[in-house]
Amino acid sequence: MDTCKLCSESLTVQLDPEELEQFEGGSSSMGSVPDDLQLICGCHMHWQCLLDESPQILNKLHCPSCDNSIATSVASASRSVSGTRVPTRYHNEGGVQEDLDILPLITEEAYLDEHPEARPARAFMTMCAEGDVFGINDLLSAVDDDEDGEGLSAKPILRYQDPLDEMKSGLHVAVEKGQEEIIWLLLWLASTLPTDIFPEQITQMAETMGVGRDTADGEDIRNLRDAQGQLASDLARNTGNVLLTDLLSASLP
Repeated sequence: MDTCKLCSESLTVQLDPEELEQFEGGSSSMGSVPDDLQLICGCHMHWQCLLDESPQILNKLHCPSCDNSIATSVASASRSVSGTRVPTRYHNEGGVQEDLDILPLITEEAYLDEHPEARPARAFMTMCAEGDVFGINDLLSAVDDDEDGEGLSAKPILRYQDPLDEMKSGLHVAVEKGQEEIIWLLLWLASTLPTDIFPEQITQMAETMGVGRDTADGEDIRNLRDAQGQLASDLARNTGNVLLTDLLSASLP
């Protein structure tokens, strides 16, 4: 059986008891599932072992084991890193994923290695994209309860602009993804819109979650511009959503 080129362990990962119940038969019956990431140089390694090397890999885009190039070029102006990809083949409990480009993940991990305080903010951006209202509430509560106080607090997380995604805010992402509840939640938490403008459904949701408007007195999230100079209202306008456009541009300070 192949072993990881970085840690020399079997290319599997142990399941915890809850995960084990989801799998019947095969390797999972022994308490493990495949965890085999193959680079184009031919080296195999665990997913996490590779991500742990992200800062070093990003410098040259070479394999951390054999030092051969793991990047390919593509003729696409839409690629954010000069048309570069890091294609892989990944085998895990879900099956085999061919031609999986891990460059965005390597880039993110390298950034977070240098800026560990941004991890909650990156998680927040993902929740905005996925519409996870209660996840955002839990995250903001957790960072405010952090006794160390080393990371970002709720106010800057709400107004975070992602340097890995064209300086978009959570509001930009929520508008792009059509996450209406997230849009309202962000406006409740980080805008100067008067409370009486919010629908009863939103105020009831905020009351249920125990969310006040203490974080709304900072910069209005609707005033944040992405790397293209666009406000969230500009994105709404591009979709033809007149009501949302008016809401996002109403009484801007």
